[in-house]
Amino acid sequence: MPPVPPPLRRLLPALAAATTLVLAAAACGSGANGGTSAAEDVVVTSFYPIQFATQQITGGAVPVSVLTKPGAEPHDLELSPQDIGGMTKARLVVYADGFQPAVDEAVGLVDPAKVLDVADAAKLTLTLAEESGHAGETDPQHDDHGHSGSDPHFWLDPSRYAAVAEAISARLVKDDPQHAATYTKNTAVFVEKLSELDDEMRRGLEQCRTKQLVTSHAAFGYLAARYGLQQHGITGVSPEAEPSASALKAVADLVSSSGVTTIYQETLVEPHFAQTVAGSTGAKVATLDPIEGITSASVGRDYFEVMRSNLVALRDGQGCS
Repeated sequence: MPPVPPPLRRLLPALAAATTLVLAAAACGSGANGGTSAAEDVVVTSFYPIQFATQQITGGAVPVSVLTKPGAEPHDLELSPQDIGGMTKARLVVYADGFQPAVDEAVGLVDPAKVLDVADAAKLTLTLAEESGHAGETDPQHDDHGHSGSDPHFWLDPSRYAAVAEAISARLVKDDPQHAATYTKNTAVFVEKLSELDDEMRRGLEQCRTKQLVTSHAAFGYLAARYGLQQHGITGVSPEAEPSASALKAVADLVSSSGVTTIYQETLVEPHFAQTVAGSTGAKVATLDPIEGITSASVGRDYFEVMRSNLVALRDGQGCS
C-alpha cells in the first residue's frame, strides 16, 4: 500500500470524524418523505471575498456560510470535522485553488459536481516570481496545486473580482434556475458597483509622486498592476514568512533610494517587519487592508468601504494629487 501523502495525512483525523458526522446527519436528516436537512441548502464559501460576492449575488435566496471566521488568517486555516462535514453536505462549495491549502485538500472529499473553483475566472496572471521582493518565493505547501506560484489575491483588482462574481452567478443560475432572475439582477448590480469602484481607484491613483508600493506581505500585486504601482512585499505571499536580514536591508535600500515615505502594515498581521523597515529609513507606517476578512480592526464594514479606505491611505502614502 503506498504511503499517505503528508497533506492528506494531516486531514485523516478530521476526515474520520467528518465521515461519522455525515453518516449521523444522513440518518437523522432524511425523513419518511425523503427530505434533506437544511444544511444541504447552504452554499459554503472558503473566505470573505468569495463569501461577500456570493451573498451579493444570492441576496438571501439561499444561505451562505464561510469557512474562515472573522479575524482568522485565511492562509493558515485549519478545518474542523464539522467544517469538512458541512462541505460534503453543501449544495455548492466555492473556493479559489492555491490560496488555502486546507481547503484545497478538503475539496477532494466533496462531490466534484458540487464544487466551484473560481481561480480560472480570476485570471491569475501574476506569478509570485514576477513580483518584487520576497514575492518571488513560492510556498512549498502549494506545490501540488494547479495554481501554485500564482498570486491569489484577485479581489484587490475590482475587474478580476467582477469576473469571479459572474462565474459564481453563472453556476448558481445553472444549479438553481428557480432563482435565476434574482441571481442575474443582483450580479448586474454588484458588477456595476465594482466598475464604479474601479473608476474611483483609477482616478485617485493616476497622479502619484511615488509608484513604489512597499507592503508587509505580497498581497497587493493585482491592485498595483491595475493602477500603475509596483509592489514590493517585505515577506512573500504568506504573511507568516520571516524575511532574512539581507532581504530587510534590500527593502530598506529601495525605500531610501526611491523616496518611499510610507510602509504599509496590515490588519491581520503583526506589524513588526513593517516597523523595522520604517524605523531604519525614517518612513512612516500606515495600514493597508488586504480584505481577507472583516474584523473590528477593519476601517469599514464591507469590501467596498474597506477598499475606499485603502484608497484614502494610498493617496496619502503615495503622494497622489
